[in-house]
Amino acid sequence: MITKIWAHRGASSQAPENTLAAFDLAIRLGADGIELDVHLTADKVVVVTHDESCRRVAGEDGRIGDMTLSELRQLDFGRIKPGFTRQPIPTLADVFDLIRPSGLTINIELKNSINLYPGLEQQVLDLAAEGGMLDRICLSSFNHYSMAAARQIIKERTLAIPCGLLYSSLIYHPWDYARKLDVTAIHPMYNSLLIPGLVGHCREAGIAINVWTIDLPEHLSAAIGMNPDAIITNVPDQALTIRRQQTERDREDLCSH
Repeated sequence: MITKIWAHRGASSQAPENTLAAFDLAIRLGADGIELDVHLTADKVVVVTHDESCRRVAGEDGRIGDMTLSELRQLDFGRIKPGFTRQPIPTLADVFDLIRPSGLTINIELKNSINLYPGLEQQVLDLAAEGGMLDRICLSSFNHYSMAAARQIIKERTLAIPCGLLYSSLIYHPWDYARKLDVTAIHPMYNSLLIPGLVGHCREAGIAINVWTIDLPEHLSAAIGMNPDAIITNVPDQALTIRRQQTERDREDLCSH
């Protein structure tokens, strides 16, 4: 199995994070998937941005959950990359329209650990159904209650959408924890790869492991060598190059034997 490369908030080292420009660049760079973050606006539209506030990425005060889509559309979410063209906040439906022809996977992180956004799981799944993307998404969240709720909806609808538990600490036997919650994946911070046998234990338990966020070449090389299911990175172009180089070396080693 070849480790997939997922562009974190799109190709966010070169384009404004979580914008259509960043996602389009990820497609053009050849990423296997993208990772993005979703919130609910005051008028209950699922929008794509990372923070609960507009301050860091758009340079304006205001909280996503307190503003309507129309109000948010007046802001420039491309300002985080000086000199970049104006970027309106995308809706999740906008991203589906962009990504649909590409074949990429979309890892949708539900940003419901601070604002709980009741019903966000249902809305995301409804949008995926309407957009013909049910076989192209996976869900993740630091809110593990949310992932348990999403799994329940998915099972009731007899769907096969993966749900992943995001976490940054070192969880004891996370593969067992994932099975207890009846989810299909873990999304640990990259330092979890230091746990001996983590990838192997997950494989044996039938749990996918998608690791975030790895950017340094030496870390990318080490992580790809451990062969998790996916690596989430801000530099998908570099990660793809390292993966290709390691694959070629492995092929040469096999031929030499």
